[in-house]
Amino acid sequence: MIEIICGEKGTGKTKRIISLANGISDQAKGSMVFIDDDNSYMYDLGYSIRFINVTDYALNDPDMFLGFLCGLCASDFDLEYVFVDRFENVIRADLSELGSFFEQLEALSQQHALHVILSVSKGEDSLPDFMRPFIMA
Repeated sequence: MIEIICGEKGTGKTKRIISLANGISDQAKGSMVFIDDDNSYMYDLGYSIRFINVTDYALNDPDMFLGFLCGLCASDFDLEYVFVDRFENVIRADLSELGSFFEQLEALSQQHALHVILSVSKGEDSLPDFMRPFIMA
């Protein structure tokens, strides 16, 4: 399952995704990963949530990021949740060009019963059509 938290810059998406991750951590049966492009919110997460700063890895495009997620799944069969804050910064691609990426991400999430929650700094009306079904209410 993929879910997207969207909104313009400054609307509280990061606080919402951190709060969501911390709230789920008590109930999650599997492990959780929080991915960001810097360390600024690392200490706001519960101790059971693994924090990954993607700038520590050479991820330059969507395919590399998808491979990175596949590696996480392969190394942790109990992985249940992946949170990605500031998705556009992490993915390093124009959102309108990610149709195929989202198809592959959806297949990966279904195959591994993985919940993927992304925060995107765009208003709902600015998202490409293929992303709109994933918008979190």
